[in-house]
Amino acid sequence: MIIGSHVSMSGKDMLLGSVKEALSYGANTFMFYTGAPQNTRRKAISELKVEEAKTLMKENNIDLKNVVVHAPYIINLANTVKEETFELAVNFLKQELQRCQDIGTSILVLHPGSHVKAGEEVGLQQIIKGLNEVLKDTPYQGKIALETMAGKGSELGKTFEEINYLISHCDYPEKLGVCLDTCHIHDAGYDLSNFDVILDEFDRIIGLDRLLVVHLNDSKNVQGAHKDRHANLGLGEIGFDILNGIAHNERIKDVPKILETPYIDGKAPYKEEIDMLKNQEFRNIEV
Repeated sequence: MIIGSHVSMSGKDMLLGSVKEALSYGANTFMFYTGAPQNTRRKAISELKVEEAKTLMKENNIDLKNVVVHAPYIINLANTVKEETFELAVNFLKQELQRCQDIGTSILVLHPGSHVKAGEEVGLQQIIKGLNEVLKDTPYQGKIALETMAGKGSELGKTFEEINYLISHCDYPEKLGVCLDTCHIHDAGYDLSNFDVILDEFDRIIGLDRLLVVHLNDSKNVQGAHKDRHANLGLGEIGFDILNGIAHNERIKDVPKILETPYIDGKAPYKEEIDMLKNQEFRNIEV
């Protein structure tokens, strides 16, 4: 099982600190942002302690190819309403790909975007236009993993069909894959109780070889609520048994699983949740 969580990157240790945090949770992979997800301020790669981080990873058998970067959520490639928002998204995403290349990671998770009331078809076409611009001359050797979304507001990428439409109409489909978020697809209306059926559908519509990451989250909402509110493992509507089954599913054993569950009383729950998955036994960590 390749399992980790979102970790921070800050202070004097930067990426080295991210690796230390992941190791403290008993993880063998992790996900991070290359800077604050809500703004465009970024430190130079030379300040991130990348080589020291890679050394510590190697010493602890964390494979860099399983490490995930999440694109900042201010990027909205679907926006046709404000040209400057779209241009910012394209330029910033190009920079992020360059940063991933310089660090050496090969999976960048991206929320496809929201059409902001311009209509789904218009939004989908705009995302394709944006992806083509971003990927046209990129030095990035890895892939962008389009994340499955809950369908909150005007979010796109809420069905496997929409994700497949984006991939198949992009000029560079070989540069694209998928991040499947369990909370999001549950909130979008998918029934996770038999995950192999979900994988069959994913394989038929998109192709299982395109699944690059799983975000393993429970949901505070009922199936089909289109809300997107993550819950801790076993404390939501999906339940621990289903999520544990996904984490250990043989068909996706080589796909990194990343926890993005909420902090409890200001404390990260990831060590306890990873322990639960390793032992395949639920413990209520809220108590």
